[in-house]
Amino acid sequence: MSDTMVGLRRKIGGAGDLQSVVRTMKALAASSIGQYEQSVSALADYSRTVELGLSVCFRDDSPMALMGEQKRHTPAGAIGAVVFGSDQGLVGQFNEVIADYAVKTLAALPGQHRVWAVGERVQTRLADAGLSLLGFFPVPNSVKAITPLVGQILLESETRRSQGEITELHLYYNRPTSRAVYTPVKQRLLPLDERWRSELATLPWPTENLPEVLGSSTATLRALIHEYLFVSLFRACAESLASENASRLTAMQRAEKNIDELLEDLNKHFHQLRQSGIDEELFDVISGFEALAKKPDATECHAGKPHIES
Repeated sequence: MSDTMVGLRRKIGGAGDLQSVVRTMKALAASSIGQYEQSVSALADYSRTVELGLSVCFRDDSPMALMGEQKRHTPAGAIGAVVFGSDQGLVGQFNEVIADYAVKTLAALPGQHRVWAVGERVQTRLADAGLSLLGFFPVPNSVKAITPLVGQILLESETRRSQGEITELHLYYNRPTSRAVYTPVKQRLLPLDERWRSELATLPWPTENLPEVLGSSTATLRALIHEYLFVSLFRACAESLASENASRLTAMQRAEKNIDELLEDLNKHFHQLRQSGIDEELFDVISGFEALAKKPDATECHAGKPHIES
C-alpha cells in the first residue's frame, strides 16, 4: 500500500510541475500573439504608401514596357516557394496544415517546384512529401528578428532568379482569422500579377495634389517593387508567427484541461487509497481491542479452581 501511495504522490507532483510549464507557455503564447498582430497593423500604413507609389509608376508606360521586355527574355525555370512553419512543437496541426496545403497547391502548377522552408518542423514534412528543398531558414523569435530573415530570403531568391533557377516566387503561410483560428493562404510575389497592377494603375490619389516621379521612373519602380516584396514577406512571416502562437495557445489550453482532469483523478484515487488505509488500521485496532476484551483473565481462571489441602 505504501509503495502505491508513494507512486501516486510522485505522479501528482509531476503533473503539478507540468501544469506550471503549460501555464507559462500559455501566457507566453498569448503575449506573443499581441506583438505580432501589432506589427502587422503597424505595417499596413507603410504598405499603403508603397502601393500608392507603385500606382503612380504603373501609370507610366516606359517602366511597364521594360518589365515586359525582361519577362520575355526570362529563361524557363522552376517555381520557387517559401513555406512558413515552426521550429518548435506543441502547435497542434499548424505545420501539417500549411505543408499539406503547399504540396497540394504546388502540385496543380506545371513545371518543377523548389522550396525554401522557414521552420525545422515544416521542412521535415515538405521533404517527406518529396519536394525539392532549396534551403532552410530558422523561425525568428521576435518582431526584430523578422527583418534579417526577410533580407536573407530576398537575397537568396534574387540570386536564384538571376541565375535562371526559378522564374516565379510564391508564399505559403497560415493567416490568423480570429484569436485562436487560422487558415492557410498563398500569394504569388513574382512575376507581378497583371490584374493587381491594373488595379493599382487606376487607384485614385487620396489628395488633390497629384504626384509626379522625379528622376528615373525605372529606378523608382524597382525600388518600390523591392519595398513591396519586403512588406509582403514581413507580413507573411508576422502572420505566420501570430498563427503559430494561436495554435500553441489552443494546444496549451487543451493540455491544461487534460492535466486538471488528470490531477483530479489522481487526487481522488490518492484520497480513496489513503482512506482505505486508515480504515484498515482502525479495523485492526478495533479487532485487537475486541480480542483482548474477550480473552479470560488469568486471576479469574485460578479463582475458579478448587483448593486442595495436603
